[in-house]
Amino acid sequence: MKSVTQTLGFLAALQGVLVAGSPCNSPSPHWKTLSPIALYPRQEHTTLALNRTTLAILGGIVPNGLPTQFNTTSLLQLYSIPTNKWHPAPLAPMPVALNHPNAAAVDGKIYLLGGLDDRGDGIWRGTGRSWVYDPTTNTWAELPGIPDVPRGSAAMGVDERTGVVYLAGGMTQLPLIEGAGEQESVDVVSAFDTRKGEWVAALPAGVKAMPGRRDHAGAVVVDRVMYVLGGRDRGQHNVRGDVFALDLGRLGKGWVTKAGKMPTPRGGVCAGAVAGKVYVFGGEGNPVEGSDGVFDQVEAYDIRKDTWERLDKMELPRHGTSAVAVGRGVYIPGGGIKLGGAPVDTFNVFYP
Repeated sequence: MKSVTQTLGFLAALQGVLVAGSPCNSPSPHWKTLSPIALYPRQEHTTLALNRTTLAILGGIVPNGLPTQFNTTSLLQLYSIPTNKWHPAPLAPMPVALNHPNAAAVDGKIYLLGGLDDRGDGIWRGTGRSWVYDPTTNTWAELPGIPDVPRGSAAMGVDERTGVVYLAGGMTQLPLIEGAGEQESVDVVSAFDTRKGEWVAALPAGVKAMPGRRDHAGAVVVDRVMYVLGGRDRGQHNVRGDVFALDLGRLGKGWVTKAGKMPTPRGGVCAGAVAGKVYVFGGEGNPVEGSDGVFDQVEAYDIRKDTWERLDKMELPRHGTSAVAVGRGVYIPGGGIKLGGAPVDTFNVFYP
């Protein structure tokens, strides 16, 4: 493993470098292929932006060398946007291996707030254990665990003004084998105050639960409003197209269900916001023959107009990935190309 000095050198080298890959005269919208994920293909992970030049991916599942099988991983990896390179070695791994991790970046640190734990019995179950990762020391420190419902695949939003991270919905278990139980979706909302290092004890009544159960939804925060888009309710094919919104600056208003619904309801999506529009990609549970159960749709939600538009399909349709918007681009590393687990190392960026 690389030393802390080498890690800091990687991060420091990125500071002050202009973000690459945003040509002024390129056609719009368009895709650009980036360096494949280093070490392993990845699915059911989380993607974060530590700053305008550095991305992080953590957790998820990776192939284990056997056909159609995979392992949950504790890997944390960094990617440099200006150089289009992955850090040459993994950093300090997550304290436990988790897939569908609930994670957010706040003030340059990574907050890992639960996820799904693989205990080897054919059911991924929610854990509430939580940690914070400090890239300046390359170390993890344990935090208080989720106080209400342990879960993974929550929609994540950060109020940058207050430093509070919101976890909306998620799932408490995901059976891998038939007859092992249901995929248990929830509507619970939790909030962690990163500046106080504690969970918010009491949320307003209209905030504590979303208007419906959701997991595998898209989520963004724009102008202090958190949007939860699509997702599913107890199963891959029980997809939804609703948009829920929560004004983080006026929590007393509670959750609002927007009038504009996603043209193609789907879960297992990823999303990123650029210039007042939210772009939603891919998903799982497509019933169309020959689709491998994966959606190829790219659809854009205009926040101001509360309307949707359909765009050209994804270059490589996939689900179970995680996107992050930086500058003009939405970065999408990895994901699955078939219903269930089929991780790939493909990494590309979409420029609206």
